[in-house]
Amino acid sequence: MSQKKKACKYNLMVSRDTLEVIQGKWRLPIIISLIHGNKRFGEIQRDISDISPKMLSQELKALEMNKIINRTLYDSMPVTVEYSLTPLGLSMEKMLDELISWGIHFRNEIIGK
Repeated sequence: MSQKKKACKYNLMVSRDTLEVIQGKWRLPIIISLIHGNKRFGEIQRDISDISPKMLSQELKALEMNKIINRTLYDSMPVTVEYSLTPLGLSMEKMLDELISWGIHFRNEIIGK
């Protein structure tokens, strides 16, 4: 197999891995919310106003399982839970900046006309 074919296969494989982690309607908005700082459940829900509590909970668990976010419990009354990005999650910031930049370009080209 040629080097180009190997590179193509590898790039396809890792891009699928990436999409598996960030797929769906809600994961990127959750990650973008947390790029702006650590937040509690209700704060994330206010940032993403149309997500249901059940869906937010499911997506937070999936992101935690994939080591994109941390869930920290504070021993207080009542118990406080805070979510933050892991170093792996923070490593997505440059990609997210590019994605947002492209989204602005897309809106201007398609929706703005």
